Amino acid sequence: MSGCGCDIEIKDQEQKRVLYWLLGINAVMFVVEMSVGLLADSTALIADSLDMLADAVVYGIGIYAVGKTIIHKANAAKISGYFQLILGLIILFDIARRSILGSDPESLLMIGMGFVALIANVICLAIIRKQKSGEVHMRASWIFSANDVIANVGVIVAGVTVYLFDTRWPDLVIGFIVSIIVLRGAILILKDAKQELRNNSASNGEVL
Repeated sequence: MSGCGCDIEIKDQEQKRVLYWLLGINAVMFVVEMSVGLLADSTALIADSLDMLADAVVYGIGIYAVGKTIIHKANAAKISGYFQLILGLIILFDIARRSILGSDPESLLMIGMGFVALIANVICLAIIRKQKSGEVHMRASWIFSANDVIANVGVIVAGVTVYLFDTRWPDLVIGFIVSIIVLRGAILILKDAKQELRNNSASNGEVL
């Protein structure tokens, strides 16, 4: 049936299904990784868990945006970007606090949890792979998932170096790198969303 909107409806349902999976995985991993991070006294794990929380919020906002106008989707991506920006700054604050007050990270817990988180995020990447060149809110989701994989590898490296050299500094350094990844992802999403709004305004003459 020409013009029935069936293709749009199918695409919207597919996006929702993908985002629900990503939301569920990241919400569960946030709780698990934060718990292990506190137990392990690991800045890197806590930073990575907050990244998971940011992603869960992103996916929740993405679910809201499915089926809505380009402006709604771009604004949803902007909210996601700002939230991730705030969490990145919180991670930096925690790193500064721990560098002054001290910490004693447990390397084996870091390595084990890092591998679990890596597996979870590789699954997320596989789920969202087909959507990576899609609409702005789905591109945001792809960027966050890809950043997570990089962060997980960093946590594992931090755990190994803490174990080998018996020092807490690799944990702090990787925590800092994770925060930079989070902030970089936020900036990319904000730029993408603002460009989408500008393009939409130019093509349709809409007032933002």
